[in-house]
Amino acid sequence: MQVERTSTKDLLVDKLPDGSKLIVDRKNETVFALNATAGAAWDACSGPTTLSKVAEDMQRSLDPSVTEELALQSILQLREKKLVTTSGAPSGATSGATRRQVFATLSAIALPVVVSLTMAEQRAHAQSAGSGGGGNPPPATTASATTPGPTK
Repeated sequence: MQVERTSTKDLLVDKLPDGSKLIVDRKNETVFALNATAGAAWDACSGPTTLSKVAEDMQRSLDPSVTEELALQSILQLREKKLVTTSGAPSGATSGATRRQVFATLSAIALPVVVSLTMAEQRAHAQSAGSGGGGNPPPATTASATTPGPTK
C-alpha cells in the first residue's frame, strides 16, 4: 500500500507536548485533533511512503510494539478525514486483520484517534454552551450594592 499526505499548503499543524497534533485546514475551515498514535502516523507520511515504512517510523517514534495493523488503522482514519491518500492494497497479512485482532495486539499503545469539527460546528457548540445556563451568574448591580440600608 502506498501512502501520501494530501496537499498541506492550507494546513497549519501544531504538535502538542504529548505527541498529539492539531491540524487546521484553513481552506475547508476544519480542525482535526490527532492523538499521539495518529500523530505518529501523520509524521511518518511526510513524503510518499509505504504502509511498512509507516509502521517502522511509528515504531521508532512511538513504541517498538507498533504493528502494521495499528499503522493501517491510523492510515485508514487519516484517509477517512482526507488527510492522506492511499493506493494499492495492504499486504496479505494486514488486509485480513480484524479490529478485534488489532485490539488484541495492543498493550501500552493507544488506538489511533482522529476527530474533526468544522469552524461552524465549533461556533455553534460554543454558542450553545454559552447559553446553557451553566455560566456565571450576572454581577450584582451597583445600585443595590451601594444603597444604604435603614438606619436605627
